[in-house]
Amino acid sequence: MELSPSAHADTFCRDRLPAFEQWPDLIFELPELAYPDRLNCGTALLDDVIAKFGADRRCLLTPTETWTYGELLHRARQVAQVLTEDLGLVPGNRVLLRGPNNPWLVACWFGVMRAGGVVVTTMPLLRAKELTTLSAISLPAVVITDHRFADEVAAADLGDAHVLTYGADTADDLVALCAAKEGVFDPVDTAADDVALIGFTSGTTGRPKATMHFHRDVLANSDTFSRHIVKPVSDDLFTGTPPLGFTFGLGGLVVFPLHVGAATLLIERATPEELANLVDEFKVTVLFTAPTAYRAIIGAGLADRMAGLRRCVSAGEALPAPVWRDFHEATGLRIIDGIGATEMLHVFISAADDDIRPGATGKAVPGFRATVLAPDGGPAPEGEAGLLAVKGPTGCRYLDDERQTTYVRDGWNITGDTYVLDAEGYFWYQARSDDMIVSSGYNIAGPEVEVALAKHPAVAECGVVGAPDEARGMIVKAYVVLREGREADDDIARDLQSFVKESIAPYKYPRAVAFVDELPRTSNGKLQRAELRRWASEGR
Repeated sequence: MELSPSAHADTFCRDRLPAFEQWPDLIFELPELAYPDRLNCGTALLDDVIAKFGADRRCLLTPTETWTYGELLHRARQVAQVLTEDLGLVPGNRVLLRGPNNPWLVACWFGVMRAGGVVVTTMPLLRAKELTTLSAISLPAVVITDHRFADEVAAADLGDAHVLTYGADTADDLVALCAAKEGVFDPVDTAADDVALIGFTSGTTGRPKATMHFHRDVLANSDTFSRHIVKPVSDDLFTGTPPLGFTFGLGGLVVFPLHVGAATLLIERATPEELANLVDEFKVTVLFTAPTAYRAIIGAGLADRMAGLRRCVSAGEALPAPVWRDFHEATGLRIIDGIGATEMLHVFISAADDDIRPGATGKAVPGFRATVLAPDGGPAPEGEAGLLAVKGPTGCRYLDDERQTTYVRDGWNITGDTYVLDAEGYFWYQARSDDMIVSSGYNIAGPEVEVALAKHPAVAECGVVGAPDEARGMIVKAYVVLREGREADDDIARDLQSFVKESIAPYKYPRAVAFVDELPRTSNGKLQRAELRRWASEGR
């Protein structure tokens, strides 16, 4: 395997790629995946789209403003000028971005791409200690943050990185510096296999894992999942809740819409009710959010606000079949479920329209291959649980991390998810591999118990993990948020246990039930089962 000549003067990323023999197999079987050797994904998503549709086409919306494609390109060029002319950025330098979903964050992303830099994506709610860790791994030359999120940046140890804010209305703010630039900047002629971004995995323990993705990877997920499953059109308006620092959000709210000349409504923060109202007000047609939001929208009686949608996409955690059915019954819409990974950049198993089987994640997305592996490394028998393995045009490349050999085995990306593959080629999620509860010799998938519990009329939300037990090794423990008006007591706990016994195999019922006001979730809405396991280990 050989890499193309790099445009990066700073060779930090290429120097830290895993050895070729540790890479997963990469496959480019679809004709749309035949990318040229020289490729800048920022140019493909802006300049090329403007050449086709014109610069005056709407591109980025917020509840209060609209940017055209031309305006985004102009500001991206200005950002590139500031980075290179004022801060001395050279191709290959890393730029850490921090902020909520808004147009200037997108302009910064495109400015870095144009300058040949490498974006380090981060969640806006990370604290100083976490930012220090990510900085020590990626060594950014520049950190750009929304001024409202600057305090934690100021408290972090960022080495020699130059820190810029945007939106502060000061003379040294990025917006002011951009205003002094003419907005002329030719894009760096990057290689298709130059690193474009570094994304950090969420929910990990210990040292975070940094995943490196090429310019071609950014387009590959658009040319597979988006093109063949979401099927966007140029007149679509996207919106959603995942942060742009989360690859689900970057793809669903920037890459996918812009690749086809569509527009995206960026929302910094929204409750499910606010989200539903914005969908209705702005006539959104494609929605990306988490299962909890779909459930909450229906629970709040807001199905009528969904009338203008034609596509609903769910990811981040498994979509329970009851949520899918309730949403479909209330709106007539079929939620597109999917599983992706930061290591793969976006979704690689999904289904849409009549191909959907409620409760199943779907089939391998065109362009990808997937299977389920038994403990011996061979294919698991049909209907038996095993480890999900996938390969396609994208794949895991950790930055200087020995865990590369754990994630990639025999050319497959091993995602850490336990699945069952049926005779029709559908993949059925069981649990994260570390979410399997072994109790008295039985393997019990926590998410399966959650689905059963969630059907009880008193349950608003729930999370299920294993708790240490001297007699059984582990027991199933449920953390439950009750619906308003329901009182937490022993009677409702016993009722929930009986309800689960009648729904699924009795040995899977939660032997312990704890009532809580809220469940721990990440900034992108994903249930933090690791935190629940910590609660369980502490006897909470």
